[in-house]
Amino acid sequence: MKQALRAACMAGLVLAAGAGTAPAQDRVTLGFARLFTNDALGDTHDRWRTGAYAVSRFRGDRWGGGAPAEFGAILEQRLRSEIIAPDSLTNPDPDRRYVGIIAPGLATHWDMRGIEARLGAELVITGPQTQVGAFQREVHKLIGLDEPNVLGTQIPNGVHPTLNLELGRSFMAGERVTFRPFAEAQIGAEDYLRLGGDVILGRFGHEGLFTRDTVTGHRVLGIAGTAEPGYSLTLGGDVARISDSDWLPESGPAVLKDTRSRARAGVHWQGERAEAFYGVTWLGKEYEGQAGGQVVGSLRLNLSF
Repeated sequence: MKQALRAACMAGLVLAAGAGTAPAQDRVTLGFARLFTNDALGDTHDRWRTGAYAVSRFRGDRWGGGAPAEFGAILEQRLRSEIIAPDSLTNPDPDRRYVGIIAPGLATHWDMRGIEARLGAELVITGPQTQVGAFQREVHKLIGLDEPNVLGTQIPNGVHPTLNLELGRSFMAGERVTFRPFAEAQIGAEDYLRLGGDVILGRFGHEGLFTRDTVTGHRVLGIAGTAEPGYSLTLGGDVARISDSDWLPESGPAVLKDTRSRARAGVHWQGERAEAFYGVTWLGKEYEGQAGGQVVGSLRLNLSF
C-alpha cells in the first residue's frame, strides 16, 4: 500500500507539473541552488551524516519576485548525493549501517493562497550501484585518511521512491527581519512530520525563491531576487517525528529514535559580482544509544563573470 501511494503521488506530480501553465518550450532557466555539506567543515569527526552535495536548477517562463499561484509553473530539478556513515569507518562492528545515496528529483513551488508550498518527488538510489562508497574510499586513500572497511554493511542496491511536501509562510518584521514558520511531511526513504522555523536578519534572498536542503534544513537560494551588497545572518531549527527510516532498518544494529532535532545558523555575504554562504548545523541523535549529536558545515560560493 505504501509503495503504491508513493508511486501514485510521484506520477501525479510529474503529470501535473508537465501540465503547468508554461509550455515546456517556453521555460527558461531562472537560477541554480547548490550546497556542499561535510563534517570536515564542522566537528571534523567523519561520521554519521558525514557528507552531501545538492544542486538544483529552476525552470519557468519568468520570475516576478514571488511564487506564482499556478501549480507546476516553477519547476525545480534536483540531483543530490549523500554519505551516511557509522561512528567509525574501520570498526568491524559498526554502530549503524553505511548508506550511499544518489537521488534525482523534481519539485514545484507555488503560492497557495498566501502559503508558500513546495511538493517534490525523488528516486533515492542506494547501494554499491551508486559508487558513492567506492568514491569515498578512493578520496580517503588519496589524502591519507582511513579507508572505509564497512562498505559491506551498506544498505543494498535499491530505489526508494520518496515524496516531500513543505508549507510555510514568511512574515516581515521591519525591512531587515524575516521569520518563516514551516511544516514538512515526507513519505518514502524516511517517513516523518516536521515543524520548525527560520529567521533571516538582513536582505538575503529578498524577493527570491529558496529551496530546503535535505540534510541540514538550510534554506538555499535558487532564484535571485533583489540582491543588495552586505551581510545577512540566518537562524533556524526544527523537530521531526520519525515513523520509519530505510537507513535504520529493524534488521540493523541501530534502533530508530522517534524524534529528531536540528539547529542551524549561517552567514551570507553578497558582493557586486560574487556571493558566499557558510552555515553550521547541529544534528541531534537519530538512533537509540547514539553517542551524541554532531556538527556539520555547509558552503556555497557563486561568482559572476
